[in-house]
Parts: sequence; structure tokens; C-alpha cells
Amino acid sequence: MNRLKEKYQTEIVPALLKVLDMENSLRVPRVEKIVLNIGMGEALDNPKALEAAVSDLMQITGQRPVVTAARKSIANFKLREGRTIGTKVTLRGDKMWAFLDRLINIALPRVRDFRGVSPNSFDGRGNYTLGLREQLIFPEINYDKIDKIRGMELTIVTSAENDSQAFELLKLLGMPFRKD
Repeated sequence: MNRLKEKYQTEIVPALLKVLDMENSLRVPRVEKIVLNIGMGEALDNPKALEAAVSDLMQITGQRPVVTAARKSIANFKLREGRTIGTKVTLRGDKMWAFLDRLINIALPRVRDFRGVSPNSFDGRGNYTLGLREQLIFPEINYDKIDKIRGMELTIVTSAENDSQAFELLKLLGMPFRKD
């Protein structure tokens, strides 16, 4: 069993029961899934860029990404409906816990001038979204083999009813929030 998942079940659930004043351990918020997304406008001109992004996501997560297409046409961006413009991966279960553990303990501390992640990136429904500027913070990515530095968006979906519950959950999991 994953180290972070074990910590969640043995330490964090009892702590959240106390902090959130709940009686039933099944009501305690939990991490349901993590979605990594790379949106690429350059994929319209350069199809090789999309392949490189798919390969990066596959190395980071150990799972094959899905290529996403534009839902509607936007003339100002020279974008047509159905064109491929990005790639995403949804992690659940053991892969999700392993990725979250790597993110919190290995990847985020490798960010240059890291002072913590913003505590204001919750969406109002208990989900947390984090933007990463480069894929190099993950140890799986070899610096010499990348064609371009790419950013990505990472969404942690929780079963929390509101942002304060989700904040407590992520704080106890070890997410390094900065003090604003």
C-alpha cells in the first residue's frame, strides 16, 4: 500500500473527524481523482509538439494520456472544431496516491524559488487546481530529451463539500500552502 494512502487512513481521517466535527468517518473528505492537462495552441501548427506532450505526460504518470479536441471554432485563434489542441490524464486509485506523494514530496520542492502553493486556488466545490510552469520538476523527465519546456494544469478533485474542508484535507496530506 502507498505510504500517503496509509497515512490518510490511519492519521488523517481521525484528525479530520476532530477538526471538521464529524461523527461518521465515511463523510470525511477524500481525494477522488487527479487530472493533469496540457493545453497546446502550438499543436495546430506543429503536430510533433503534441506527440512530445503525450510522451511527457506518459512518463510523469505511467498512464497513456487522451488527446483532447476543440469543442467549438474560434476564428480569432484560428481554431476549428474537432482539431486536436491538448492532452490529459485522469489518475485514480493507487496511481493517484503514488503521484500525489511524488508531487508533494519530490516535485514541488524542486520548483525554483518555491515559497508554497497558493491557498486561493479552490473552485468553491472543494477542488484544487494548480498550474505548473515546467514539466522538468518531475524526476521522470530527462532534461536532454525534451524539445520544449511546457506548463501543465493539475486538478485535485476531492469529495469535500466546500473549500475549507478540502483545504484541511490537503494541508494534512502535506500540501505546502504558503502563508499569504
